[in-house]
Amino acid sequence: MDHFEIIIKTLKDNGALRPGEIAEKSGLEKSEVDKVIKKLKAEGKVFSPKRCFYDLKE
Repeated sequence: MDHFEIIIKTLKDNGALRPGEIAEKSGLEKSEVDKVIKKLKAEGKVFSPKRCFYDLKE
């Protein structure tokens, strides 16, 4: 499973989270989470419901 899939699964299982919480729950480094979230946001797969939180678009 690549980092994109891990982060998507983590958000799917937990709902809106901060990048640090995503890193903690997924076991990934926070810097890697930040990079992947940026790419997922550019692709329109995640959004920020409030400042510093990210969730999947439905």
